[in-house]
Amino acid sequence: MSDASAIESDAARSAAETDSPVFRAQPLHRLGGGAHQAGARAYNERLVLSLIRHNGPLPKAELARLTGLSAQTLSLMMRRLEAEGLVLAQAPLRGRVGQPSVPFALNPQGALSFGLKIGRRSTDVVLCDFLGRIIARAKRAYAYPVPADVLRFVRQETAALRARQPAKDRVIGIGIAIPFELWKWAREVQAPPGALDVWQKLDIAAEVERRTGLPVYVANDATAACGAQLAHMDPGARVDLLYAFIGSFVGGGVVLNGMLYEGRTGNAGALGSMPVHVGGRPAQLIAHASLITLEKALLKRGVDVSVLQHPDRDWQPLGKALTRWIEDAAAALASAIAAGLSVVDFQLVYIDGAIPRPVLTALVERTRVHLANTDLQGLAPFDVVEGTIGADARALGAAMLPLRADFDCDPEVLLKTLGPGR
Repeated sequence: MSDASAIESDAARSAAETDSPVFRAQPLHRLGGGAHQAGARAYNERLVLSLIRHNGPLPKAELARLTGLSAQTLSLMMRRLEAEGLVLAQAPLRGRVGQPSVPFALNPQGALSFGLKIGRRSTDVVLCDFLGRIIARAKRAYAYPVPADVLRFVRQETAALRARQPAKDRVIGIGIAIPFELWKWAREVQAPPGALDVWQKLDIAAEVERRTGLPVYVANDATAACGAQLAHMDPGARVDLLYAFIGSFVGGGVVLNGMLYEGRTGNAGALGSMPVHVGGRPAQLIAHASLITLEKALLKRGVDVSVLQHPDRDWQPLGKALTRWIEDAAAALASAIAAGLSVVDFQLVYIDGAIPRPVLTALVERTRVHLANTDLQGLAPFDVVEGTIGADARALGAAMLPLRADFDCDPEVLLKTLGPGR
């Protein structure tokens, strides 16, 4: 059976395989154009939930100060959100003048979401709680992604992971992180001619939704990873950030004024396509700073490359091939960073990837060395730092898409902070 036929066959079975009804919080993401009461309530609830998400547990008095809402309005809202299972009252804060204040925190089981990373060498499925923490996962490695096989794996694993959760009816959606135009890289992953062509016509969001019965949101894989890193930074940080993620193919993301910038087509920060010079040879960054390049070098030496699918393992036995790749990747990254900084004066450059922490540390250190030997005259000072999430960044960023769509308000809410001391 061909890939296309398998996809159509799977779709025909999807209705019978859909799990229990989806938990629906008040549809906060469906705001009307006017300032009617329902729309105002939806916005205010989003605002409160976003503030708690990005600042931690907050008492009603602090929420009233940050939102400008009255104490009575906040009391009614918090009772409603608590009754809906979205927030939990914490232990009272004592030792202050007046009545003890009760902070409210997000209920981890208040809403669950799936994150799906579809890559050139593997597919990852993670299930996250309302706090954005991974609580379950599944992974499948392959030589190249066959759509029918990927969709079958996603259907099976989302159903299995969901069935094991006490709050399985509170899964609100699936986010997908996938390289855009995946079919164009068949030669690089050594796929047979035409094997990836199905991806060009495949509506991945529609296919996943038919198989799971859940709302689906799609983002570029590196952009999703950048969003996950942004969410783990200090709330309210108005940073301009350039982000690079090292996977089978290197990708990137851009943060401007503390907010993720996706660009006109959702592909902003496509660092893999950045022209660089390494050893006097012009090429794209993707040719030097991608794991597929290390994989090819190892295959020439007859080395088992399966370890590259396990960033939690020790890669030091890869020896000189790994050392050479780190050096070339660092030189190429330094060239790309200098080019990026000439367009936007980024304060920070994050480098992360599906690689072991010691390898990432060495890569960042060598990138700093190459930058120190690069002519940066006219560019503003900046820092190059290690990413903090690692291999999970793409899937985690994908899982955050449904949470943001249903419960976050305008991105500017991320810039509301408690001020000094928090």
